[in-house]
Amino acid sequence: MPGLGENYDIDIETIEKPKEEYMTDEYFELDLPVAPAVMVGDEIVVEGTDVSDKQLEEVICRHLGLPKPTAHKKGILGRIGRKG
Repeated sequence: MPGLGENYDIDIETIEKPKEEYMTDEYFELDLPVAPAVMVGDEIVVEGTDVSDKQLEEVICRHLGLPKPTAHKKGILGRIGRKG
């Protein structure tokens, strides 16, 4: 996520707590997603699992009103297998 903060005009806040703190009644009363989770604005991108960088970047672009990101260029191994 830090790399996305460098590419887009966004603030990234990471909150880490022991798993037990996410399982309390007080946490559930906050109506926040089940950890691990990723939110962009008020949108829950994933809940209870990880998210790929690509999926997160697409959601950030949509949230900022930017076009969908283009595919990243692959390294030499990706070019070797490419036809054409």
